[in-house]
Amino acid sequence: MTETSFESAAATLPQTRHLATDVPGPRSRALHQERTAHVSAGFGVTLPVFIDRADGGILQDVDGNRFIDFASGIAVTSVGAANRRVRQRVAAQLEKFTHTCFMVTEYDSFTQVCRWLNEHTPGDFDKRTALFSTGAEAVENAVKIARAATGRPNVLVFDEAYHGRSLLTMAMTAKVNPYRLNFGPLPGEVIRAASANPLRPSTGAEAGNAAAALASVEQTLAESGPETFAAMVIEPIQGEGGFIVPAPGFLAGLRKIADRHGIVLVMDEIQAGMGRTGTLYASEYEGVAGDITLSAKALAGGLPLSAVTGRTELLNAVHTGGLGGTYAGNPLACEAALAVFEEFEDGTLLANARSIEAAARELLEPLVEEIGVVAQFRGRGAMLALEFADPHTLQPRPDLAAAVSAGCHAQGVLTLTCGTYGNVIRLLPPLVIGDELLRDGLDVLRTAILQAASSAAPAASIS
Repeated sequence: MTETSFESAAATLPQTRHLATDVPGPRSRALHQERTAHVSAGFGVTLPVFIDRADGGILQDVDGNRFIDFASGIAVTSVGAANRRVRQRVAAQLEKFTHTCFMVTEYDSFTQVCRWLNEHTPGDFDKRTALFSTGAEAVENAVKIARAATGRPNVLVFDEAYHGRSLLTMAMTAKVNPYRLNFGPLPGEVIRAASANPLRPSTGAEAGNAAAALASVEQTLAESGPETFAAMVIEPIQGEGGFIVPAPGFLAGLRKIADRHGIVLVMDEIQAGMGRTGTLYASEYEGVAGDITLSAKALAGGLPLSAVTGRTELLNAVHTGGLGGTYAGNPLACEAALAVFEEFEDGTLLANARSIEAAARELLEPLVEEIGVVAQFRGRGAMLALEFADPHTLQPRPDLAAAVSAGCHAQGVLTLTCGTYGNVIRLLPPLVIGDELLRDGLDVLRTAILQAASSAAPAASIS
């Protein structure tokens, strides 16, 4: 893996795992106790340690523990959590001004971010871009744009989908707990269709066969009338749903269905985009371009920024003043995004993503055959996952995923779980992580999986 030009090449923090205390350590425990006295209990936490510094592939907490970062702030800090170019551009902008609101007075960095996205998002057609702050905002505004352009109300979404935590995006999200639980009633005019999950097909079709799922999508559209749908919104790799790569041909089939019925196809690339999968956008693997493509998370290297990029006739269908937001396209975030774009110029980040996949497959994919309880290793680039399930029934094993994650945390490797059943370990290392550090973390993960599998109770006894 090449590290030249990245923060990890001259990291200010040692790029090694180190445990100075138990995890969490005494200072983190004290700070967490203070947190509980002041912060809403509605916020969860994966690992209750308080980070003091970060660099390359390492997070260092207030107790001096150094963790290998396999989370990237949930796919946000792909260029590292302390990227030099991001820091320099943001610092220079801080000396000028922090905010004016682009809807009040303009600044060129907003325009330049839009220009880059127009040039680099999939689709050989004229484009325009609108900038916002969060992924959920991008999703909601894509729906607004599609409705304005088509005059139709309905939105088609899919099994295992995740699109955000606002009221509309919760309605679009499939998983109930924790995202939708207790927050209803949710907006209507959101209709869910089958996805093409190769391991757990929504329609009961043969695994890996997209045809049955596409037929089910057509049936779902027919039940409400395809002429009533403004948009269908799909993640090219489903994130919170379990890092699910759809069966081959599914995205291309959706493209044909959308064209046939005049529906706006929205590619939610919020988690999978910006180089995470080894191409700038995950939909490139399928050769499919959305009419609208959504970017966020890694777009601005840790600063809040999101984008809706799409066909000019769609983006310009909205009346003047219909899009916006006080913080939309904040100048600090725009400068950070321009720094991220510079990091992608020589292609090394994309090559690193592919190298991360190769190393992970080498060490982890054999576990599918070796121990049985790893039902599938999947993903692309640096967006990878292992699903734990009973080998005979595919009964989900969230107990194993939790045990593996806890074992990794105790050894200084930060991992995340996800999936409809909470039985998936997902890997999102920063694209700047060094090969030696990556392999150390993967070794820890592999050991944790083997230990959890050897000591776990049989699936039948899980209550």
